[in-house]
Amino acid sequence: MKRRSIVTTLTVSVSVLALALTGCSAGAGTSTSTAAATSVAGAPSWCGPNPVKLGLLDGFGGNSWRLVTTAAGADEVKKCASVTSYDYADGQGNTQKAISDIQGMVAKGDNALVVFPDAGQAMLPALRSAYQAGVVTVPYRVNPGGKDGVDYTAWVGADFTTDGTNWGNWIKKNFPNGGNILMLSGPAGNSQGADESAAMKKVLSDPMYNFIGQQPFEPTDWDPAKTQQVLTAAIAKNPKIDVIVSDFGPSLVGALPEFQKSGRSIPALVTSDGNALGCFWKDNSAANPDFKLMTVATGNDNVRLAVQYAVAKASGGVLPDSTQFKAPMFEDSVSGTPSPVRCEASLPGDIYLSAEMAAADQAALLKK
Repeated sequence: MKRRSIVTTLTVSVSVLALALTGCSAGAGTSTSTAAATSVAGAPSWCGPNPVKLGLLDGFGGNSWRLVTTAAGADEVKKCASVTSYDYADGQGNTQKAISDIQGMVAKGDNALVVFPDAGQAMLPALRSAYQAGVVTVPYRVNPGGKDGVDYTAWVGADFTTDGTNWGNWIKKNFPNGGNILMLSGPAGNSQGADESAAMKKVLSDPMYNFIGQQPFEPTDWDPAKTQQVLTAAIAKNPKIDVIVSDFGPSLVGALPEFQKSGRSIPALVTSDGNALGCFWKDNSAANPDFKLMTVATGNDNVRLAVQYAVAKASGGVLPDSTQFKAPMFEDSVSGTPSPVRCEASLPGDIYLSAEMAAADQAALLKK
């Protein structure tokens, strides 16, 4: 998923100097059984004894969400001394460059790759080639098609149905008498929005919950300018919108004032977190009595699970229990559980307080 922010494209090649422990390297095409797996003393269970040269690759790395996510991946790598080198490549939105980056790391001798395949199925041949060359190959977040153990080692995806279910349950609890619900997502046809919508509608199956606008969601490309256009049109068409659902909350910040321009209160919003959104709620909730806010974690730490899986497979460590990242609930302005709405007003808006990385460390990334 492409996240929007104005930051400098990150291009990094980092060497992590670490102790190379003894043992034969587990081949990418072979299975590391949990029973035979061993861990390095003092390290996480996924850190096995065999040396690993790991590459982290983005199809598009030029925004704040990717900066934080990339840094989270590098941070996770540092937990395992068996990772003797770490490389990063940014495809810069160019599918051919992203493919070449994979080929280059394989040629260099990296034996484990974690790949954000932004271009989807167009990346599948390159992933398959790396896997067939004996490299542990772990695409994550975006589904490239193909199958685990055939085209790559494993896809470590996000369980977006969890988000849809959590949003649906919150709406059902806070709007027990039903309401008009508008859902926004990224590009038309994207699987994330489709999965979220289906899960939410399963919870809100009673016809008193009326889903308005294009189905299964209004496409916005996760772009703030397009989001504002879509929301402006929706306000004009629908005199009553009770809940807005969005899978990238920060993109709404510039669009929500359209309700106030129309003399209406901003409605309830269920979405993913972002510091800009939390601060917007703090500044505007008093003047907008209908503006309730519930968020789930925006998912930067999906990369940590992917790194854990790749390193475990290549190093002979214990594989994670799941290949699906389930974003936890984060903020709730009504119940305050698991957290009230958060805002770090002194820090940039385009950081994500749900991420494991400290807010100040994220802010430092954006200043580089």
